[in-house]
Amino acid sequence: MRNVYIVGSYSSKFTKSPHLSHKDLVREAYLGALADSGIESVAEIESAWFGNCLMDMWGQQCIRGQVCFTPLIQEGLFPERIPIINVEGGCATASIAFQGAWKDVVSGQHHVSLAVGVEKLFIPNDREKMFRQYEAGIDQLDPGEWQATYERAGEVVGRPFRPEPDRTMFMDTYAMQALYHMQKYGTTQRQIAVGAAKNHTFGAHNEKAQYQFEMSVDDVLADRPVTFPLTRAMCAPVGDGAAAAILCSEEYLVNLPREARERAVLVAGCGMSSGKYRGFDEPSLSKVAADRAYLMAGITPGEIDVAEVHDATSFSEIYQAEMLGFCPIGEGGTLVESGETMLEGRIPINTSGGLVSKGHPVGATGLSMIDELVIQLRGEAGPRQVKNAGFALKENGGGVVGLEEAACSVVILKRT
Repeated sequence: MRNVYIVGSYSSKFTKSPHLSHKDLVREAYLGALADSGIESVAEIESAWFGNCLMDMWGQQCIRGQVCFTPLIQEGLFPERIPIINVEGGCATASIAFQGAWKDVVSGQHHVSLAVGVEKLFIPNDREKMFRQYEAGIDQLDPGEWQATYERAGEVVGRPFRPEPDRTMFMDTYAMQALYHMQKYGTTQRQIAVGAAKNHTFGAHNEKAQYQFEMSVDDVLADRPVTFPLTRAMCAPVGDGAAAAILCSEEYLVNLPREARERAVLVAGCGMSSGKYRGFDEPSLSKVAADRAYLMAGITPGEIDVAEVHDATSFSEIYQAEMLGFCPIGEGGTLVESGETMLEGRIPINTSGGLVSKGHPVGATGLSMIDELVIQLRGEAGPRQVKNAGFALKENGGGVVGLEEAACSVVILKRT
């Protein structure tokens, strides 16, 4: 297979932005990645993969990428006639777009490909509609299957599955998984809060983060309860944003300016997996995706220097640390509480602030994680910079099938 490099990367600020359209956000992310790439002619971009989940809530059900890029094409800022492929995979949507762009280049079909993801989740003055959007991330054709699964899970953990209108139902599914982990392994609510506090501290140093304030562990625990053991500070907020990456072949890279070559980041491994109805004790799809990525990269979990993981809730960081091999199963809470995932720790996790602080506009999240890791590997992360980062890992899951996500992507990047 060809070597594939990221030469351009960008994320918008994640925030509530009712004044910006999808087209505005796509323009910012694409032009930001282009400016970062060193590519002088837009005609050299040969394909684009466009990720979005919920634009239908805003009236655009089909041809979303083509619609968003139309003004850029008309202005000569994006090439005419190239394929724009629309993809969707819940919260893993942007990662699927990245996977498509990577495949275009690694296969030899194209030398340069763009991946972009965008989402607007904040709907002013309509809380019910805003939360209803998330129902698209679970089976609506046969809902009885997952309802029965969660009722059985509630019996196992000793708390009935009863979603409320003040939160998405997915917070309840995360809470049940956290309760099971607490009962089986001794994980504590305070350990979950340690991870949340860490990520809010990271987010305070990230100008692109939706929440830019520090929180202590006690602050996190004292925040508004969502569903035990989760408080609001442990849960990803609603927001809008876009992110993009430009990938190229090694043959193309050697002809770029020296600065662009020196800042390029190698895509060392990619792994994807789909979800299924599994038991509490069965490893998640993220472990499968990670094993595939490690195999392709030819490295072990111990060689990862920094990671971005999908902490839709802060319990997820504990769980994914186990699935990714950063610690034994059942010891994720101890790992986080020990300080190993902090900036000076053995494996810093979510230096961007994670989803709970940076934000989670679902169709953009995966590429924003890539952007953070590219910044880290380039040594450009400022006060949240991990020293001598050589390998970085991104884990991004989306949608729900029972007790796990419907899709998961793990990408391993290497400093060149």
